[in-house]
Amino acid sequence: MAASTESFYLGFDFSTQQLKVVAVDGNLSVVHQDNVQFDSELPEFGTQGGVHIHADSLTVTSPVLMWVKALDLILGKMKNAGFDFSRVKALSGSGQQHGSVYWRKGTNQVLRDLQPGKSLHELLKGGFAVSDSPVWMDSSTTEQCQYLETAVGGAQRVADITGSRAYERFTGNQIAKIYKAQPEKYEDTERISLVSSFAASLFLGSYAAIDYSDGSGMNLMDIFSKQWADSCLEATAPHLEERLGAPVHSSAVLGLLSPYHVTRYGFPEDCKVVAFTGDNPGSLAGMRLQEGDIAVSLGTSDTVFLWIKEPRPTVEGHIFCNPVDRPSYMALICYKNGSLTRERIRNKCAGGSWEVFSSVLRTTPIGNYGNIGIYFDAMEITPSAVGVHRFDKENTKVAGFSAQGEIRALVEGQFLAKRVHAEKLGYKIIPGTRVLATGGASSNKDILQVLSDVFDAPVYTIDVANSACLGCGYRALQGLVAESGVSFAEAVKKAPEAQLAVTPTPGADKVQQHNPIQLSSSLTLSFLLILSTAPPPSR
Repeated sequence: MAASTESFYLGFDFSTQQLKVVAVDGNLSVVHQDNVQFDSELPEFGTQGGVHIHADSLTVTSPVLMWVKALDLILGKMKNAGFDFSRVKALSGSGQQHGSVYWRKGTNQVLRDLQPGKSLHELLKGGFAVSDSPVWMDSSTTEQCQYLETAVGGAQRVADITGSRAYERFTGNQIAKIYKAQPEKYEDTERISLVSSFAASLFLGSYAAIDYSDGSGMNLMDIFSKQWADSCLEATAPHLEERLGAPVHSSAVLGLLSPYHVTRYGFPEDCKVVAFTGDNPGSLAGMRLQEGDIAVSLGTSDTVFLWIKEPRPTVEGHIFCNPVDRPSYMALICYKNGSLTRERIRNKCAGGSWEVFSSVLRTTPIGNYGNIGIYFDAMEITPSAVGVHRFDKENTKVAGFSAQGEIRALVEGQFLAKRVHAEKLGYKIIPGTRVLATGGASSNKDILQVLSDVFDAPVYTIDVANSACLGCGYRALQGLVAESGVSFAEAVKKAPEAQLAVTPTPGADKVQQHNPIQLSSSLTLSFLLILSTAPPPSR
């Protein structure tokens, strides 16, 4: 622990399997971190992976009181470790996106009157109309999604308003299901929170507002007006707007910390609570994206985060309000076929050796002689399709490539798909664009070189362990200065910089001027071919 009296800023992350906390000082150095594992440290709730998977295999929930008790535990751990709460000037946090919490009538008064001598989970034991919250893994609301899209005018219309087509995990559709299946519980609900605003409420001592960024993932908010969309509310449940409260911008100071925490843990009376947000927006803050940047997480699933000024919502991918820059947006695209597909091709074509795989990438030409492959070992998310599809430079489907061509086709195809989808959502490469790479494959410089060549931009690597709660520690600091016009980038300029890994190969831009047109048309053609026999879109 630092010996100075410098201020601290806390970031919490209520994720699927654990609750994490990071404390940073004024220089944005991490001074404390801890976590609570739900399954092992709270076994009385009987979760596996932090959730309950119901008999239909579609319904997936988590106990609300488990999250409350986890907060009791983690604050207790910090106190026992000697953490000096009196130095905390502000805190913020994130929650797994799309989860929802249903507060029973009268619970706001309970939050205002919390007694410091008792734990939160004791005080809030009867505070929820729905004891198990639907979470992002739930896919039981297909009927509600279809109804919303029909009522509003189609999938693209829903996307035009809310940033995404109707998805089973999105909160509006979960609310619609509860209203239909359990109307008495909906009637007993005073306020509906996201996991993020629920967590903020525990610190604030009253119902916390939903922030614009996490609110974008509900199929309920107009991402342009940043208000609840009447057509979506009407298609979901009655009297819904009063249960949601008015949304606020993501850097808003919601108020002072509850006296409960001041007395019980020794926080200062002037400690501020900054709006909590979703885990994906929190990660964007943790990676410190700036305008023009693109972040690519290369893991079991590949995820792309984009900073966008002029979004163009589509039925693939998601547009959220930007959590650190009010006029801007962020886009999120997830690909299921990531590292496992790369490993399969490595095993098949490089004898299981990453060294051989990398050597092939170094020695095969950019553009792969016009050959491209699309490798969907598992049902893909973007687009909804499955199978392996190979095309030559004439856009003719072929049975296979050489081992060397297969490796280059896989990696180049994966990254080109990311660029094509990003640009469809409104992303533009501008002077100063950086690609920030993280995840397991970001340690392979030859894979990163292909990424750099496809995007014609330098690639930086960034260590983003606990990126969501780290980002929320940064956001807590930003919240204190945002109203005076200080930008997020300026507020966090002392944070560790991303490290330059590779720059585009000389001449790659000339290849890209010619080849991406052909490669993009191959992608489009192959998507059309495979989508013609694909099942209905996966939400």
